[in-house]
Amino acid sequence: MGTDETIGTSAEVKDFFGDAYEAAVRFHDRLRDEGETRGLIGPREVERLWERHLLNSAAVVPYLGEARTVADIGSGAGLPGIVIAFMRPQTQVYLVEPMERRVAWLTEIAEDLDLANVEVKHGRAEEYDGAFEVDVVTSRAVAALSKLARMSMPLLRRGGEMIVLKGRNVDKEIDPARKVLRSFKAGEPEILEGATVPGVETTTILRVRRG
Repeated sequence: MGTDETIGTSAEVKDFFGDAYEAAVRFHDRLRDEGETRGLIGPREVERLWERHLLNSAAVVPYLGEARTVADIGSGAGLPGIVIAFMRPQTQVYLVEPMERRVAWLTEIAEDLDLANVEVKHGRAEEYDGAFEVDVVTSRAVAALSKLARMSMPLLRRGGEMIVLKGRNVDKEIDPARKVLRSFKAGEPEILEGATVPGVETTTILRVRRG
């Protein structure tokens, strides 16, 4: 679709983010300027932040439905959690992250973008089992589905959903995860296509409901 700059200033991207565009630009610029030095993204990622990270993360938003509460586990740089938060200001977003330096970053970004709907949780997802329940748990590049389900499902209310960003071969993770999913009476996992703007590669999303 073009360079990172041309993608970010395109009419399609501005329309896609709508009222959240200004926050998206600010988040992009902070990642561009600080992401590599703070160990959040690799050097090759700086030149493709819009396509590879912001739009990729935003692809999950249309699948959140009426969710009022979302937990992003292993939030890292805030992908997709920060993106969800500025696109869905009425949704409470918990950013669960074990690494202290990333917690510091997430806290800074939430303040910088004035995201009153964000709460940063320092620790592993397993440490918050029973501490709160949410409508949706999301994550991006955290773990294989069997491990991810063990981390995510205890945070979900009954009928809540895991809606996670995954690689193209996620179908190979489903069978090894079935025992864990059955233990939470989870439904059949669905593999969905997350589209954002024309010319940008779609994202693979996996959704599974807790029974």
